[in-house]
Order: sequence, then C-alpha cells, then structure tokens
Amino acid sequence: MISLLMSSTLAFIVVILVTPLTIKALRKNDIGQFIQSELEGHMHKQGVPTMGGLVIVFGIALGYGASHLKIFSFHDGFGFEAQAMDDKAVLAIFAIVGMGIIGFFDDYTKFARKRNEGLSKRWKFLGQLIVAAGFAWGANHAGVSTELSFVRPLGIDLGPVLFFVLVLFMLTATANGVNLTDGLDGLVAGSSALVFGAYVLIMFWQSRNGAFYGIDGALDLAVLAAAALGGVLAFLWWNAAPAQIIMGDTGSHAIGGGIAAFALLTNTQLLLIVLGGLYVIETMSVIMQVISFRGFGRRIFRMTPIHHHFELKGWPETTVIIRFWILSAIMVAIGVGIFYADWVAGPGSIS
Repeated sequence: MISLLMSSTLAFIVVILVTPLTIKALRKNDIGQFIQSELEGHMHKQGVPTMGGLVIVFGIALGYGASHLKIFSFHDGFGFEAQAMDDKAVLAIFAIVGMGIIGFFDDYTKFARKRNEGLSKRWKFLGQLIVAAGFAWGANHAGVSTELSFVRPLGIDLGPVLFFVLVLFMLTATANGVNLTDGLDGLVAGSSALVFGAYVLIMFWQSRNGAFYGIDGALDLAVLAAAALGGVLAFLWWNAAPAQIIMGDTGSHAIGGGIAAFALLTNTQLLLIVLGGLYVIETMSVIMQVISFRGFGRRIFRMTPIHHHFELKGWPETTVIIRFWILSAIMVAIGVGIFYADWVAGPGSIS
C-alpha cells in the first residue's frame, strides 16, 4: 500500500512542478497547437503549447521507478535498496513509452509542417506494429495468458498469432480512441484518471486474491497504474479549461497504450470496452458518421467525434467536458462493479 501511495504522489509532484517549466520551454520554441478551421469556437486555442504528454510519461516513469527505491523502513531504519521491477510492469511501461514515441513524432510532424497534419497512416501503423510485436514477444516471455478474457480468461486460447493480432488491435484502437476523445480541455486527462484509478483497484484486488486470479506481479502493475493516475491528475491541473498546455498525440497515445496494456496484462481485455466506454462511444460516432455519409450521403451528427456535435448544438465546452466525465465515471463504476460481482460469485460467495 505504501508503494502505491508513493508512486502516485511522486508522479503527481513531478508533473505538477515540471509542467509549468515545460509550458515556458514550449512557448519559447513556438511549439503550439494547430486548430482545424471548422472549429471556430476553438480558435483561441491556436498556439497553446502542445506535446505535454512528454511530462506525463516522464512523471509516470519517475514515480514508478522511485517507488522501488527503499531508503527507510520502520523495521530496518535507514538504508538503500533497489527493489526489482516485475516483468509485466516493465512491459506496460514499454507500451506507454512506445505509443508515446509514435504520438511524439506525430506531434512533431505537425509542428514541422505548421499545420494540423501529422504522420501518414502508413508510418503511424508501422510504429504501432513494432510496439505491438515487442509487447506480444515480451508478453510471451512474461507468461501472460493468451486466452481471450472478460474479467477472467474465457477458456478460448488464441495462440501466439491471434494474440499478436489482439495486441495490435487493442493498442491501436485504444490509442486512437483516446486520441479522438482528446479534443476538449481536460477531457482525456479527467476520464483517463478514472480508468487508471479503476485499474489500481482491480490490480490491487487481484494481488490480494492471487490464488483466484493467478496474476503474478499484479501489485507492481497496481503501483504503475497509481503512478499513471497521479501523473494525469497533476497534468489536469494545467490542462483543465482553459488549458495552458495540451497533451497532444504524445499524451493520448501513451495513455491509450497504457490502458490497453493494463487490460491485456490483467486478463480484463473485453472489460476494457466497459471501463473505456467513453472512448468507445467517441470512436463509434466517427465510424457511424463515415458509414452514413459515404453510404447514404447524410450525416448523423453535426460533427464528429461526438463531443464536437454537442458543441455545435450550443453546449458550452465546460458543460460537454463535465457531462462526458460523468458518463465516463458511470462506465467505470459499472466495469468495476462487474469485476467485483465476478469475485462475489466465486470465492466471495464462500466467505
């Protein structure tokens, strides 16, 4: 429990203090956001410092890493000891950093071109393919189950090839879903804090009931999720409307990669559809709009992702953000409830 608090607190402190320095550095180098011309209500955000996701990734890595340095204990007193990191947690860090790097190159390409066009789909997919391949290889060596799962494995073994396809799909879909949602100040930071918080609870519960879930290293994964929670909450301090910094694709891809990795490593793959329900809704709105327009020549929404639809209907940005936070909280609560209900139906029913 102490390691959870330390990881989250350190990540929070690092991000809350480093972000203002990052804002100054980004402004000095004129690294700002480019706004789509059709989003007239967002033109005031033109030039707001972007690539803030770099701070989030740095805070998560530092918070998690520092929590493994033992300097003092009530039993042994002062002393220095570096505790080992679990393979699965290192694998999740790989997903966060790897997807964050792809997002960084996307952001940098926009900055270099001076317009809202980043990496081509080909290069972005190639990067995601490399990260997915590395994650799948590491998962195999770390003993991660290749079975399809909801709150626990369903008994359907995908095998190495189909598991790799699942990893690629989940990393790509989640990163893109979070990226699509990242269109309003603080929307992703606030909603992802809820999802990361849910995974802290899920992983901690799995670590306390190891015989039932069989997830080795669940506690260390919870420590990493706690660092992610602290990092995005601290970033929200500066990213809340009106945002002083934007996380950019660097942040949205890193967050998406982390969320997908946690789902894969905790055997909660399909549960992610519920926990990340907001991102599913945002993504589906885009898919529905494209199908409707190309197939029938009509738009379902005024603009997608769907949060822009409500803006064009006259909702103030803060109203959309808060209501979407509430929607995300409801989905997360349902997801955690489903997870706990499964345990109650299992060993919990005996006790």
